[in-house]
Amino acid sequence: VQLQASGGGLVQPGGSLRLSCVVSGLIFNSNTVSWHRQAPGKQRELVARITSGGLTNYAASVKGRFTISRDNTKNTVSLQMNSLKPEDTAVYFCSARRTYAATSYTDYWGQGTLVTVSS
Repeated sequence: VQLQASGGGLVQPGGSLRLSCVVSGLIFNSNTVSWHRQAPGKQRELVARITSGGLTNYAASVKGRFTISRDNTKNTVSLQMNSLKPEDTAVYFCSARRTYAATSYTDYWGQGTLVTVSS
C-alpha cells in the first residue's frame, strides 16, 4: 500500500491550500481515509476523516475552514484548507485504514507534506 501526498507549501494567513493524496494497493472505495498533522514539538493529531460512505468528521480547530473529500475514481483524498492560520503550520499526513473486523485494522501512512502559514 502506498500513499503519495502533495500540495503543501508556504501561504500567508487567511490564504488557502489544497492537499491531495493518491492511494494505491488497496480497494480505495472500501476504506476510511483521513488527514492528520504534526506540528513541531506536538503529537500527531487527526484533522479530518471521511468514511467509505462519505461521512466526515473534523477536528474542532479546523471545522468550517477545512473540507475533506474523496474521488473514488482516482483513488484520491483531498483536503481543502481555507482561512489558514499560523497555528495550522505542520506536516500533514494522509492515512488509509484497512479494516478486517470491528476491532482489527491496519493504518497506512503517506510521507507527509509541509504546510507553513506565515506572513
